[in-house]
Amino acid sequence: MGSLSDNGGNWPPDGGSPDGLPGLPDEWGVIVIPDDLSELSDEVSAVRAELDRSKHHTRWQRFAERPGMRTLRRVGAASLRAPVLIISMAVLVTVASLFASAWPGPARSPATQRTATTTDARSLTLPALELIGSDGKTVPLRAQLPAVVLLIDGCDCAGLIADTVAAAPAGITVVTVVAGAAAGQTGGAPPTNAASPTQGQPVRALRDPTGELRAGLHLGAPDGTAAALLVDRNGGIVRKLDRTAMIDEFRPDLARL
Repeated sequence: MGSLSDNGGNWPPDGGSPDGLPGLPDEWGVIVIPDDLSELSDEVSAVRAELDRSKHHTRWQRFAERPGMRTLRRVGAASLRAPVLIISMAVLVTVASLFASAWPGPARSPATQRTATTTDARSLTLPALELIGSDGKTVPLRAQLPAVVLLIDGCDCAGLIADTVAAAPAGITVVTVVAGAAAGQTGGAPPTNAASPTQGQPVRALRDPTGELRAGLHLGAPDGTAAALLVDRNGGIVRKLDRTAMIDEFRPDLARL
């Protein structure tokens, strides 16, 4: 076998390959490589056709590969994005609200419990009224403080007044107030400067001509019982009772005056 060096760089005359490489199969025949590759276009088309025939497509694959089906797939994928996004946001909001409700907040001060005997917030201070004494002269109501003020319109309250005078500590004035009529004309109301048989402490009887004290403190209409106001020396109402007939209902509050 020759080489490229001993025959001018050509193939050996016996059909062998240069440099000892094996030759091409005989069934391939003579292979001619043209100078212009465009001459091989026919062979390229034949090879491509053979490769296309080798692909096996099912009926469903052929149906899915149609242009209309590809458009439907794109539209379906786009339409699914919005519901998925909405559901995701709803889940996130729900989880966040659950965490917010379970997270401990700042401690709240307990609300003040209101009872039937709790002082009304609108009447924490005794109004600065001038009432009428038994001598017809005006008397500043706040000049009597600290005091127990008993509104006794239509009330047979002689026993309640006597018990209040007896229970009141020294320095506490007991004031009776009636609306319209003079205090001496109201049943159970002691005359001005009447003394208690136990302590000798006077009762100050006053008249409220217009009923402004009862209306201003929202005490309601007279019903045969007394209304009581326990007022400290600064004019603050310590206790307000819309209806009372016994000293025991406010006896403990006298010490707060």
